[in-house]
Amino acid sequence: MGEVIRFVSKSERERIRLISEARAIYDSVFPPADPGSEQQNEAPATHRVTSVNAQRGEGASS
Repeated sequence: MGEVIRFVSKSERERIRLISEARAIYDSVFPPADPGSEQQNEAPATHRVTSVNAQRGEGASS
């Protein structure tokens, strides 16, 4: 019952999607030296984006 729903604007969702896509591209060009020691995303759970958005191919638009 005490659940709180937070509004996230369309521009904020788009910003998060673009950041995730940029991180995925960067990691594909410069793979981490030790994937086991890669730091976790420190964004709050409400701001995390699923890997589906991060794995889109180049030139994809939505």
